[in-house]
Amino acid sequence: MPCRVPRLCLLRLFLLLGLLRASGAESSSHLLAPKDVMIYSYNFHSVLRWSPVKVDRGLVLYTVHFKTGAFNHWDEMNCTRIAQTECRLPWSLKERRWTVVLRVRAELGHVTSDWVETDPFVAERNTTIGPPKVNSVIVSSDSLLISVTSPFGSEAGDFLQYHVSYWENTTSTTKKETKTSNTLFKIRNLKELTLYCFRIQVELITYSDFQLLGLQSVPECYRTTMSEATRAGYSILVLLLGLLFVSLVAVGLLLLWKYHKTIKYCSQPPLEIPSHFEEYLKDPSMPVLEGLDNYAEDDPHDSLSVVSCGEGSQACGSSLDGRAHHSQSICSGSEVT
Repeated sequence: MPCRVPRLCLLRLFLLLGLLRASGAESSSHLLAPKDVMIYSYNFHSVLRWSPVKVDRGLVLYTVHFKTGAFNHWDEMNCTRIAQTECRLPWSLKERRWTVVLRVRAELGHVTSDWVETDPFVAERNTTIGPPKVNSVIVSSDSLLISVTSPFGSEAGDFLQYHVSYWENTTSTTKKETKTSNTLFKIRNLKELTLYCFRIQVELITYSDFQLLGLQSVPECYRTTMSEATRAGYSILVLLLGLLFVSLVAVGLLLLWKYHKTIKYCSQPPLEIPSHFEEYLKDPSMPVLEGLDNYAEDDPHDSLSVVSCGEGSQACGSSLDGRAHHSQSICSGSEVT
């Protein structure tokens, strides 16, 4: 129908442009859905995490719903319009055998994203079991007595088994394994005075015979002690060596006392003729004795006269009676310097 009034035509044109802009704004206000939506579970403590949705302006909030395999109906959790990018599962969903599905969406004002669902989650099948806690280790000469604590609380119908691998801390990497259901157990038949290392991991066996093997613990190393028999043997050996040492010292002292004269005689230097006498004996023509006489005149010293008297010699007798100082009277004798 042709527009006969210009004002009415302009009004219709403005209304049409407004409708077009409104429809364009609605299409451009579509919000992206969260990505990397996944349930992380460690020792049956589960949390839903996702990547944040980035926008130019405003604060993005998130809402999480859940449903179980028994009731196919979405319910709200304690995570409605939250700013965090994770949500812990409530206690109502702590049943390990329940099948749980979660979904999350982003919200910016009145604009919302599409829902993103997780894969079905069963805690006793999909959780990660950590290593047990080692409380104490008692070391003996041939064994290690180990006390551990389970990384989580057990429920009715659960069966826990501990896998223990141990080895000598040497160049050889041969490992031995043992299994036990006790939290206090002993590794037997070990060598004494040897360094052993061990690692432990938990295996959960459910009532439906499903087996879930946990993570291994950090290796711990302990050295076995000395047995009483070995300690007694070492004590006897030390005692015998001490007695042997004392005996050797006593024998040595006895021999030293018994043969001390022989040892003293052998330790003396050999008798040798002085070199100047030896030269004189080899060549009597050498003026060795004259040089000695000259040396005696230059160096004053006391003289000692050795007198030997024959029987009935009067001259010798008179000389002795006179007690002359530095006497040189000789009766068939000689002067020695």
